Amino acid sequence: MKNEDLIKTLQDCISKCNNCADACLDETNVQMMLECIRLDRVCAAVCQATAIALSTNSSAEFKGLVKACQEICGKCADECAKHEAEHCKGCAEACRKCAEACAAY
Repeated sequence: MKNEDLIKTLQDCISKCNNCADACLDETNVQMMLECIRLDRVCAAVCQATAIALSTNSSAEFKGLVKACQEICGKCADECAKHEAEHCKGCAEACRKCAEACAAY
């Protein structure tokens, strides 16, 4: 996988995680969504850092960051998949795609 392709996948994941976290705050039982919100925020931040790192000329040095991104995306996908809300389902799908893209990098 090329850096540009992974960066696009990361950006989609960032967008979906931010959207999900924001939408979770509007849910009736926000307490039930706390872990989802936390993982969304962390996942978006790790994806952002990974995208920035991969946009540099020394991107080969960041395999560990890509691996960490794969792990957090997997955790976020698992958490979001527990919820019925459409924003959670969309986030879970984006996170799974991102985890797979990181694994293929």
